Amino acid sequence: MSIDKSITAVEVVGLHKKFGSFVALKDVSLVVNAGEKLVLCGPSGSGKSSLIRCIAALETIDRGSIRIFGTPIGDDVRDLARVRGSLGMVFQQFNLFPHLTILENCMLAQRIVLHRPQRDAEEIARKHLEKVRIADQASKHPRHLSGGQQQRAAIARALCMNPKLLLFDEPTSALDPEMVKEVLDVMTELASVGVTMVCVTHELGFARAVADQVVFLDGGQIVEIGTPTELFSAPKAKKLKLFLKQVAHF
Repeated sequence: MSIDKSITAVEVVGLHKKFGSFVALKDVSLVVNAGEKLVLCGPSGSGKSSLIRCIAALETIDRGSIRIFGTPIGDDVRDLARVRGSLGMVFQQFNLFPHLTILENCMLAQRIVLHRPQRDAEEIARKHLEKVRIADQASKHPRHLSGGQQQRAAIARALCMNPKLLLFDEPTSALDPEMVKEVLDVMTELASVGVTMVCVTHELGFARAVADQVVFLDGGQIVEIGTPTELFSAPKAKKLKLFLKQVAHF
């Protein structure tokens, strides 16, 4: 896959976000170029999920700006449609429709949003189910799949929309430990072929292996940002050092 890494995929400038009186994000700024993998980490309540939901245009922002491949996220309906059409998101919970088969789950948005013909939607769905190694589960309903298989189905569904940017919000946190690796392996494969990714995760071994940049947040602010080697081998901030001690198993 040939990717022009000079293209800015995500640009966040001076972002502030409140939920009532609670300040979730304070003056957050970052840049992700096309083809890069950015990992957001930090303790619970640090603002990671709020940030990725703002990038996904699922939350309004109070101050600052976000651009996705140059398109601003704001009140313009056409801009919002363009942004949402350029990204795919994988959530902590799988959010698969229980009454549809895995194949049908992967075809639904293609048919409704992209207006793809049935045959084309099915061909693309099967291709991505093969990519995440659950092609043999296509005719089953979600309840018949393991948690890891359901999350891989959710990744396939996102890929079916041909996103320019993939967002992951703690995709392994709802899984049993033995299922975490199979999902991380799929994400690692996607990273290896140049998919632009922003990922919230506590899996710091994955971050060390895959990320171009790691952002450590605490209290809604970016405390430290850099390469995995910089942050994990030579952390500067006391809060980051404490966090790494608490998750020293990575």
